[in-house]
Amino acid sequence: MTQTYVWDRFIRIFHWSLVAAISLALVTGFLMGADALVWHLVGGLAATALVVVRVIWGFVGGTHARFAGFLPGPHTVLTHLRDGARHLGHNPLGALMVLALLTVVVALAISGVFALGGLFKTGPLVFESFAAGRTAKDLHESLAWGLVVLIGLHLGGVAFESWRSRENLAAAMVSGRKDTRPGDLAARARAARPVVALSVAGLLLLSGAGLWSGLQSRPISGAPVAIWEGTTQTECSACHMAYHPSLMPAASWRALMTDLRDHFGEDASLPPEMAAQITDWLTAHAAETADTLPAHRLGRVEPTAPYTLTRTPFWISTHADIPDAVFARREISSPANCAACHADAETGWFSPFSIAIPKETTR
Repeated sequence: MTQTYVWDRFIRIFHWSLVAAISLALVTGFLMGADALVWHLVGGLAATALVVVRVIWGFVGGTHARFAGFLPGPHTVLTHLRDGARHLGHNPLGALMVLALLTVVVALAISGVFALGGLFKTGPLVFESFAAGRTAKDLHESLAWGLVVLIGLHLGGVAFESWRSRENLAAAMVSGRKDTRPGDLAARARAARPVVALSVAGLLLLSGAGLWSGLQSRPISGAPVAIWEGTTQTECSACHMAYHPSLMPAASWRALMTDLRDHFGEDASLPPEMAAQITDWLTAHAAETADTLPAHRLGRVEPTAPYTLTRTPFWISTHADIPDAVFARREISSPANCAACHADAETGWFSPFSIAIPKETTR
């Protein structure tokens, strides 16, 4: 039986690269914590870039790569379901799956950028609100589950079609070749135009970089206060890290400053005027004034411990997988020592890209 060249080199590289990129994004997104977010972004950005180039190739690629050659109408789908004719390229159901997968990956990229900007104030949409970021995150997670379902259907469809047509479709996506059989349906021959594809991709890259830079230059609304009042920083950092005022609501700061004679078991008494000055500054820049993830989440305090960060539901849930032995390391010494693992702790940002749990050292 003779074979014909169906899947060009770009389509094959794209297919398996997309498999790797999506796998990385799904594993880091579903199974790993915030410290793996950078790898989640690598997978997501790679998948998005691949899809963009695939869309370009869908208009200027070769015979079986072009959308015009395989995207079906309703009649074509119904005909395929009825007679099951063999297509050299994507059959109508496979074509719909390709379209669905590409669409969901693009939707994941858009929702991910909104979530990144709103929740972590990172990326081109740093000006987005926390509320918008939270909504985008919920949508992003739903789309991710939808992608998992599509992948399952895709694998099932490939397995079924391979069995029904007595050919290894996965192997064909490696070699690029498929058997030719009587009655095969093939798309109209078209020549690939790689120079056009590269030109469009380059233009999109430059346009995207300019748009990214322009959006990122917009001011961040609800940013935590950046400059500490001198007395407050000096006094608060005298015995421990200076906890940013946006990490607790104003009521918690007032409760904390009411009686400093019993400050977590220590006497931290201050002259009344100084205590009042510090209290005013802390409450003026408390959690209610910031639109960051820590401000919103840590601002929901435990009523029985209104000024203990490690007793808040958010702190407990995000640190649940860290063994007590890690907090006992000399380099950390206490769960309350946020700065040991969060390089930007005293700024109030707590970026997931600034997390590094120190290794235990022997002395």
